[in-house]
Amino acid sequence: MTRTRAASLLFSLALLLPGAIPAAASDPLSGVSYSEGACRSRAILGFITSDFGYRAHHYLKTDIAIAEIRDMHLNRLEPRDETHLVEREYCRATAVTTDGETRALWYLIERGWGFAGIGSNIEFCVGGLDPWYVYGAQCASLR
Repeated sequence: MTRTRAASLLFSLALLLPGAIPAAASDPLSGVSYSEGACRSRAILGFITSDFGYRAHHYLKTDIAIAEIRDMHLNRLEPRDETHLVEREYCRATAVTTDGETRALWYLIERGWGFAGIGSNIEFCVGGLDPWYVYGAQCASLR
């Protein structure tokens, strides 16, 4: 490999790495381990509450928000192994919304997701508030 080609390759890698660092720093799962109970993590519940407010306003065209999340617990765990390349925690909770209703909240926490297995993903569904069945009937795919 020529010196110019090696320098070009290193420069390209240097440009990619700084872009990955802020994504990890803004990750709601950074610093949360299974032993701490990610289903109860304030960062994760805050992400769900915030993102639900955005989705309700922009997609459901309604002025509804999550006022409280309670009774959080792990529903199922798929640890990372030879057959599962992404670690998954399936959680269930109860969401109290600002319209006074109590609804089932299902959420999935995935680790090792994203570019080169770095980062995480959080998916959630509030029962009765998924009119397009993105997560199946009664949030079935997140159970």
